[in-house]
Amino acid sequence: MKEFKGVHSILLVGVGGQGTILISKILSAGFMQRGYDVKMSEIHGMSQRGGSVTTQIRYGDKVYSPTIGLGEADVVIAFEKAEALRALPCLKKGGILITDDHEIYPMPVLTGAAEYPTDALERIAETGLKPIVVKAAEKAAALGNPRAQNIVLLGALVTAWNLDDIAWETLIEEYVPAKALDVNLKAFAAGRAL
Repeated sequence: MKEFKGVHSILLVGVGGQGTILISKILSAGFMQRGYDVKMSEIHGMSQRGGSVTTQIRYGDKVYSPTIGLGEADVVIAFEKAEALRALPCLKKGGILITDDHEIYPMPVLTGAAEYPTDALERIAETGLKPIVVKAAEKAAALGNPRAQNIVLLGALVTAWNLDDIAWETLIEEYVPAKALDVNLKAFAAGRAL
């Protein structure tokens, strides 16, 4: 893992039921094992109705608040591409955006009150940012459990940000139910390879 000075921020954005909070807990536990002060905050919104879920993690020598402001996130992890577009203003210049290219239509889109931004990745690219696009939902489904999308994204983050010196598999074993452990370990390995 890179040696960091100061405080660093990871913003996770998704839709209710995608496991955003689970990987936030795994990440927080990993950073605490590494000796960092860690603060985490969750915003559920209407998550049980398919609404946005946002989790903020800040870690470093001393962290006073979990809140990530505009242009402050070192990393944004998006579980679907419209959420990636929505979170883009929070990413700092030179930050990393990891996003699934998955689409989940919120209620306003389903009722015809709004239009889904199918060009979200193109709009992100127009800013000059080169996101890391991962087919996490597709890979998790191929492994037999679409809910393991979050662990695929965790694996992609560990590789992209060189977070190798934490026992992530042990933490996955600790936080994931035993019946889903095998597929989640495979999902993590798949994310590392992507």
